[in-house]
Amino acid sequence: MRIWQLHELGDPGDKLTLDETEAPEARPGQVLVDLAAVGLAFPDVLQCRGEYQVKPPLPFTPGGESAGTITALGDGVDGLAVGQRVMIMGGGLRGQAAVDANRVWPIPDSLSFEGAAAIPVNYGTTWFALHNRAQLQSGETLLVTGAAGGTGSAAIQLGKAVGAKVIAVAGGDEKTARCRDLGADVVIDHTQYESFVDAVREASDGGVDVAYDPVGGAVFQQARRCMAWDGRLLVIGFVAGIPEVATNHILLKNYSVVGVHWGAFLNREPEALTDQMRSVLALAETGAVDPLLFPTYNFEDAGQALQDLADRKTFGKVVVAVS
Repeated sequence: MRIWQLHELGDPGDKLTLDETEAPEARPGQVLVDLAAVGLAFPDVLQCRGEYQVKPPLPFTPGGESAGTITALGDGVDGLAVGQRVMIMGGGLRGQAAVDANRVWPIPDSLSFEGAAAIPVNYGTTWFALHNRAQLQSGETLLVTGAAGGTGSAAIQLGKAVGAKVIAVAGGDEKTARCRDLGADVVIDHTQYESFVDAVREASDGGVDVAYDPVGGAVFQQARRCMAWDGRLLVIGFVAGIPEVATNHILLKNYSVVGVHWGAFLNREPEALTDQMRSVLALAETGAVDPLLFPTYNFEDAGQALQDLADRKTFGKVVVAVS
């Protein structure tokens, strides 16, 4: 079986190697899946560099979300069948994967393998952020920074599904056009402004109820200035660096800065994962969830896919086709 592995830490474009290994077998409670597509995310890059809070042992195979077809069932598995098309939390850049059955979900016929592989991390994180942490309500205003990225595009769609007014911030004509296509009510090109704060305030009648920020750095400092009274500023990630928080500003405007650590939440409440995935897949069946995909990479180009993600040359979700 072909498998991409990292034997020493560094940039994925330099350190990932395409190896051969024995195919896995489904143990009790597991299913064996022939993988068709694997989703990649920025944490995969950070793990390759040894910069992520979770440091897997080497050799390490990137890709925490996949899709494919079940080929075998381990003892004790119910509710799944050989031949089903499924979405997986796990898998990775390999030909086959043996996965615990409670991390496998059948997908609707309308959803491609590539689309399914784009869902678990981005939409799981975003579902948790908007519903559990922010408790976003219909009629509220949601600001999304980095809106043409994987999590940002998920936030646009899930925000619209709630009934929120979505203000998307992205850079350049191509990325802003994609935000409009995703359904954002207002799209702001941050390259046209020294600061997007005034544009967001104008579009939101003075401030936003919820801000979803996967960017960090200077973008976080602008987002906090866009908050309405009693707003919730969601800390999703730090692509542009970890910002310092001005606590006096939080006090004066009476808003909350809310951490979003989906993985740690699932460690405490693992049963929530299936409910989240089923909720998102139900929206995918209606078309309300339709992941924004960067052009799919071939399996042989998986190292380049991760490097392009690291170098911010992509938009939406980066997916690798396995077969």
